[in-house]
Amino acid sequence: MIKAAVFDMDGLMIDSEPFWQQAQLEIFPKVGVELTLQDTIDTTGIRIDQIVEIYYRKSPWNDLSCEEVCDLILARVIELVKEHKPMMPGLFHAMETCQQQGLKIALASSSPIVLIQAALEALELKDVFEAVLSAEGLPYGKPHPEVYLNAANALDVSPLDCVALEDSFTGLLAAKAAQMKTIVIPEHSQREQPRFVIADRQLTSLEQITPELLQSL
Repeated sequence: MIKAAVFDMDGLMIDSEPFWQQAQLEIFPKVGVELTLQDTIDTTGIRIDQIVEIYYRKSPWNDLSCEEVCDLILARVIELVKEHKPMMPGLFHAMETCQQQGLKIALASSSPIVLIQAALEALELKDVFEAVLSAEGLPYGKPHPEVYLNAANALDVSPLDCVALEDSFTGLLAAKAAQMKTIVIPEHSQREQPRFVIADRQLTSLEQITPELLQSL
């Protein structure tokens, strides 16, 4: 029986993926890395320091450290989140439905904690979650399952009794590796990809979360 729901953040709770894409397209050319919008889409769900390291290994730069490039990208994303407050449709509905079912609620994100806190403040969700976890300081981000395992531990619930809500395939892999039940809500252009079949349920919106769906997991 499901006892807890663990929410991803970027792309699931807030429509921040376009901001990550915009920030990368603005910052990477400053260190001589040319990339396309598709390049940024292909790395959705991967921790930003890992993305920076990937590009640095392919095309090393001299002017800034990898950490400084990460900081510039992150600062731009935070600026855009605070400005636009991009809450995904059905977020409050999904959380309320989980709470009405008596589920504990946590957040488990690959994003740095400073962005998580900025987003929760912007959306007035600071006191909603019983646990807020970032993969920022972990050896590996998603698709490694550690951030999800940490979330289950923080809630004092077995991962087997948790459902993870995700939007990206990278995050879905992390949740499945943690042995959680999974609900995936891919971005519109990704919905027809057959790889999402590994999720327990695939939806088009958080508005489709119902007591019956949660009870069926």
